[in-house]
Amino acid sequence: QVQLVESGGGLVQAGGSLRLSCAASGRTFRRYAMGWFRQAPGKEREAVAAISWNGRLADYADSVKGRFTISRDNAKNTGYLQMNSLKPEDTAVYYCAAEVNSSGDYFLREYDYSYWGQGTQVTVSS
Repeated sequence: QVQLVESGGGLVQAGGSLRLSCAASGRTFRRYAMGWFRQAPGKEREAVAAISWNGRLADYADSVKGRFTISRDNAKNTGYLQMNSLKPEDTAVYYCAAEVNSSGDYFLREYDYSYWGQGTQVTVSS
C-alpha cells in the first residue's frame, strides 16, 4: 500500500495562490492514479481534480477549471495541486487520494480510491 501526506495549505487572500503537495511513500507512486478532493464545513467531500499515473490525462471539477492545475513528479513520488485565483468558496480541507492503476485512467469519484492522506486546510479570506 501507499501512504500519502499532504502539505502546502494555509491562509491566503482571495485572488491569491497556493500549491499543495502530496508526498507518497511505501510503494512505487508511478503505479497509482491520483486525485485531489476537498471538504468544506457542513458539506460532503467533493472531487477537485484527477490525473493518470503517467500524467497524460487529467480532469477537473467545473468549479476549478481554468484556475487549478494538477500535476505529478513520479521521480519524486509527489503530486501537486496548483491553485490560482482562489476564492472564499475554495475554503476546505483538501485531501489527496491514490489508487493502483496502470491503464492510464483517472478517477473523479471518491469511491474509486483506496488510499487517502490526512488532509490539509486551505482558507481563503475575502
